[in-house]
Amino acid sequence: MSEKPIWTPSDTRIKSSLIYDFARKAEDKFDNKFPDYESLHHWSVNNISDFWDFFWDWANIKGDKGDVAIHDENDMSVGAKFFPNGHVNYTENMLVKNDDSIAIIFWGEDQIKRELSWSDLHARVSQCEQMMRGFGIQFGDRVASFMPNTPESIIALLACANIGAIFTTASPDFGVTGVMDRFGQIKPKLFLYPDGYYYNGKWMDVRTKALDIAKQLNCTSHEISYKTGAWAEIDTYAAKPLTYTRHPFNHPLYILFSSGTTGIPKCIVHSTGGVMLQHIKEHRLQCDVKPNDPIFYFTTCSWMMWHWLSSGLGSGASILLYDGSPFIDNGRILFEYAQSSKMTLFGTSAKFVDALRKVDWVPKDNYDLSSIRSLGSTGSPLVHESFDYIIENIKSDIQINSLSGGTDIVSCFMIGNNLSPVYRGELQGAGLGYDVIASDDDGNDLGKGGGQGELVCRKPFPCMPIEFWGDKNDEKYKDAYFNDIKGVWCHGDWIEQTVHGGFIIYGRSDATLNPGGVRIGTAEIYRQVEKIPQVLDSLCIGQDFDDDVRVVLFVILQKDVQLNEGLIAQIKSEIRKGASPRHVPAKIIQVTQIPRTRSGKIVELAVRNVVHGRPVKNKEALANPEALNQFKDLEELKS
Repeated sequence: MSEKPIWTPSDTRIKSSLIYDFARKAEDKFDNKFPDYESLHHWSVNNISDFWDFFWDWANIKGDKGDVAIHDENDMSVGAKFFPNGHVNYTENMLVKNDDSIAIIFWGEDQIKRELSWSDLHARVSQCEQMMRGFGIQFGDRVASFMPNTPESIIALLACANIGAIFTTASPDFGVTGVMDRFGQIKPKLFLYPDGYYYNGKWMDVRTKALDIAKQLNCTSHEISYKTGAWAEIDTYAAKPLTYTRHPFNHPLYILFSSGTTGIPKCIVHSTGGVMLQHIKEHRLQCDVKPNDPIFYFTTCSWMMWHWLSSGLGSGASILLYDGSPFIDNGRILFEYAQSSKMTLFGTSAKFVDALRKVDWVPKDNYDLSSIRSLGSTGSPLVHESFDYIIENIKSDIQINSLSGGTDIVSCFMIGNNLSPVYRGELQGAGLGYDVIASDDDGNDLGKGGGQGELVCRKPFPCMPIEFWGDKNDEKYKDAYFNDIKGVWCHGDWIEQTVHGGFIIYGRSDATLNPGGVRIGTAEIYRQVEKIPQVLDSLCIGQDFDDDVRVVLFVILQKDVQLNEGLIAQIKSEIRKGASPRHVPAKIIQVTQIPRTRSGKIVELAVRNVVHGRPVKNKEALANPEALNQFKDLEELKS
């Protein structure tokens, strides 16, 4: 564990940050002292009602709070509701400006570039809302978007939210079955789709697929041009000033879907007010997003980070959208975007950073990245060596904001802040209002430096799902988070809190290896394997074998490299030296593909099921389901 931080906020950075302003005003309001992030966080989780009530006022949220923030701030269970008598309008709180400054910038990998001012955005949302109302969309109806990451997706969300209808998305690279597994459960009244999109230099026409989906959904469908944003149905309406009706705080805003790798995707319903409060809190207090900041996150509309980025409008930021492969020209396109837009927050995945480590060019030597204040990374744990790479090759004075949350909470349990240092390999800490700990099997806090345990949250938070759509008596909801350890939200990650108060994530606890009864996180193995230049990618599982569990590692190697005894010995030596003898795989097997979800996450459980001859219930959730075939009936695993 690193003893010295790799980044420490300067006194100027601290005192100019929004979280510093929030802390000073909270001190005055509550006659308390918050000299550092730890004290502020402690107050936020031990005074849940006061924290969220005060944050509402500090952030100038438009709406009516009602008479109570939460009835029981210790009630961590399904049904815990914040501001139960409150009323807000998400769109009203997002469209905070109406002028000629830039609200949205869009880049496609094919060099299509578009900009919308705040006044343009108001006009398009007005037109879209009129179209939806003309079609008969009402409060509570579902609108499904099969769109790429273009401004029209944001416009549709904002128009839908203003009506009080419920928005949901799936990326256009999904197959028909994958889309129907999602949208078919919620019966949308309107289906939006593009003519196509570009990916990795190819035009993907989706019209035939989209019309097949629309027919099965038996609902009206509208086509939108990817290249120009032309949308015939809304272009017939004249823009007019928007009016805002405030909806109940806990009314659904949108439905997200679980990855579906273990069955039909669960439909996770998120609330208007809970999402809005949580996202604005994370943008302003955790990421220091200020008015006019250009902020970027690489994402598709199927990933919760799209919803997170969209809410950046609520802080007056300019949101930067990119659609296509991030690896065009070895990743240069995203840094060109950063330089051109002067982005302040550069958000990407740990996998992208790891891929950059294997290219032969240095971003900081090729682009002016002086505007970037923080680099966000999520999707999987950011390994220690990637922290080094960022500091050495992207920017030396940069806050590495490693995030971890999920679709379940459409936000981040662990996230950065501008008051604390960043330590190599660590997420800075739990987000304000999140009572997150590393827990033993009984829900007890293992504490700083107390070892590895389950990620649990002990207090309710505003963006807990309202429900799972169609979940009778909340049975699936309870089973997902509340049945493993009584009285807490059990998230399914295997973590450790460090002596610095930060966190390290070792992988999913349900994919945690258990050789000889000793629990091992897969991320510990990946970190060591990523040091080996011949290995491009890897996936690790536990195989039930001879009344025990043995560690099996699958690797993709550099072109023209074959797995041999020498390389196997090198991999095992690196893992033994960097982790422990318990982490050393019993078997190392070369493959050509690693199966991943459409948001880029490796699917250890799906591979484990294939290896054990069990079915994978929803291959449509995978970007490359054919990759699973490599793991069937492997001779190497029979002895």
